[in-house]
Amino acid sequence: MRHIPRKRFGQNFLVDTRVVADIIFAIHPAKDDLLVEIGPGLGALTRPLLQALNHLHVVEIDRDIVERLRREFPAEKLTIYSADALEFDFSVLGNNLRVVGNLPYNISTPILFHLSSFAANIHDMHFMLQKEVVARMVAAPSTPDYGRLSVMLQCRFEMEQLFGVPPESFLPVPKVESAIVRMSPLRQAPVEPGKEKLFAGIVSAAFSQRRKTLRNTLHGHLKPEDYVTLGIDPGLRAENLSVAQFVAITNHLSKL
Repeated sequence: MRHIPRKRFGQNFLVDTRVVADIIFAIHPAKDDLLVEIGPGLGALTRPLLQALNHLHVVEIDRDIVERLRREFPAEKLTIYSADALEFDFSVLGNNLRVVGNLPYNISTPILFHLSSFAANIHDMHFMLQKEVVARMVAAPSTPDYGRLSVMLQCRFEMEQLFGVPPESFLPVPKVESAIVRMSPLRQAPVEPGKEKLFAGIVSAAFSQRRKTLRNTLHGHLKPEDYVTLGIDPGLRAENLSVAQFVAITNHLSKL
């Protein structure tokens, strides 16, 4: 029975077998890997993953697709969680978790932030995302794409854009280009435990008005003498600061 893609779930199904093969090659799954696929859809990645793995976990919000998966794959090979990935507790799956998926573009950023909270449980992640989003994720300071998303993810993950995927690789055909990104948790996160909320608040405030200087955006956090101590020019904009400098501001404020 043909499944009609649902716009509210941001469904664009991957149909290009060459792209599928390239993604599987990039993931390079081993039989005993603890791997979870977010949004398996019609199984373009699910099938080749199951050929390589002893067992696969999937998280799927669409109940019709959940039923399709249950009919096609045996429970001893595939564990299906009928759930919203934005609310799913990935820690229940264990540690050294590998996460893959063609993420719905309309909620990709919230999912990435949600998964960031489980970085301690994750070995690596491979995602298909809108190319513009991937560009922001991997952007360097003082470039147009560098922003809040860049800083918040780079403080937890090492990221690499692997290759692009044209719109024609999907049904229905999206209006944007896509890309595959690899995310690997840093061995030691630069933001110390307990300071994450402060760090997030500083980054959010700094990028709240991109064209304004730190003197204006962080006036509620830093005084003139703080900039001297930190060795940061208050005339810079948020986009000019490295992740390490945002961490330094956080550490400085946490001691006051």
